[in-house]
Amino acid sequence: MLRRQFVRENSAAVRAALEQKGVDVDLDRILEIDEEWRSLKSEGDDLRHERNEVSSTIGQLKADGKDEEAEEAIERSSELKDELQAIEARADELEAELEAALLTLPQLPDDSVPVGADESENVERRRNGFDELRERPDEIEPHYDLGETLEILDFDRGAKVSGGGFYVAKGDGARLEHALIQFMLDLHREQGYTDIFPPLAVNSASMRGTGQFPKFTEDAYRIEGDNNDPYDDDDLWLLPTAEVPVTNLHRDEILLDDDLPLKYQAYSPNFRQEAGEHGTETRGIVRVHQFNKVELVNFVRPENSDERFEGLVSEAESVLQELGLPYRVLEMCTGDLGFTQAKKYDIEVWAPGDDMADGPAVGGRWLEVSSVSNFRAFQARRAGIRYRPEQHESAAYLHTLNGSGLAVPRVMVAILEYYQNEDGTVRVPEPLRPYMGGQELIEGHDAVGESAVGDGETS
Repeated sequence: MLRRQFVRENSAAVRAALEQKGVDVDLDRILEIDEEWRSLKSEGDDLRHERNEVSSTIGQLKADGKDEEAEEAIERSSELKDELQAIEARADELEAELEAALLTLPQLPDDSVPVGADESENVERRRNGFDELRERPDEIEPHYDLGETLEILDFDRGAKVSGGGFYVAKGDGARLEHALIQFMLDLHREQGYTDIFPPLAVNSASMRGTGQFPKFTEDAYRIEGDNNDPYDDDDLWLLPTAEVPVTNLHRDEILLDDDLPLKYQAYSPNFRQEAGEHGTETRGIVRVHQFNKVELVNFVRPENSDERFEGLVSEAESVLQELGLPYRVLEMCTGDLGFTQAKKYDIEVWAPGDDMADGPAVGGRWLEVSSVSNFRAFQARRAGIRYRPEQHESAAYLHTLNGSGLAVPRVMVAILEYYQNEDGTVRVPEPLRPYMGGQELIEGHDAVGESAVGDGETS
């Protein structure tokens, strides 16, 4: 959230951010509200001062026997009280309107962020793992076909029990997913992260604190009521990312300087309606309504946030490095930066099963498995998260950062396609084998039910 004084004094920069991020907000109206509010506050202060002066004379006028003048002073004091109440009521209305409007303003991009209109102008910073690629089949079966062939992914039954956009991992597919989650948690714990197991339901105040609301209500799963209905701070939603509950753990709190940096990690299933998504990305488990993810959240001193940002990127990258999966790191341009971020890097793993126009020269496609973001004080201001630099100093807003470490289904896609063998089996990456009882190959399972043997009468 941007401070009203900052918006007032830096309206040109805010206007540029609105244009760069493609956010349609009437900034002129916000400035008008602020100007009227400040004018009313000033007028109210003058009326309050005059009323105090008038009230202070009433007793003396009565003592001096000037009853008529005292009565006039009493009447004037009453008039001033009514005027003041009307002004204060209007000022309160404007303040509420201003606070709501400020929530619609995006974070300003950092000066170092490349200027660009959309994702086509993002900047590739580095690639890793392409120098020595493993031998792969001439024809790589996409994960959605391979998963069904091996009976480790079931899309039809996922749709049957929950609807389109849900899947079932079973047998070795479920073991692989569990293994990835535990591997990530263990790896990040070694990097200094404290485990958090958050609630799966979060209230509206928490969604607003991290910037999901009011902008992204259409993508959320509301527990009761329609998404378009008004909501209160206490209304509950299924979390879209563990960033929401973990960041809000310290909402409206003051941390101590010695507490920082705080590094939390949280595994959770995540729920997103993905409103408006369609096409190739929705096939398989690349874009689904429920997916598992390990989230990394950092609380840091403002002067350390740039360094911690780079460290957080490295910590997320280390998962792919350990698994031996090729990937690249992109820096988002201003037009693809997102509402809340000042700076953001995406980590994209290589999945060779589907050739895409924007894939690498060796074929396949890129899958985003982590967005690492520096929010500066944007979330902290919305959520009221501060720290006290010194015991005698005033509390200040800290900086928050987060990144996925990583999104599990897309890493599974990369494993099923990159570690696929000619015979249709899949080699289990070495770091995951201890979590799968030493299993080295995913060879699949037999199908169950009549559908497995075809139509016909049973004896």
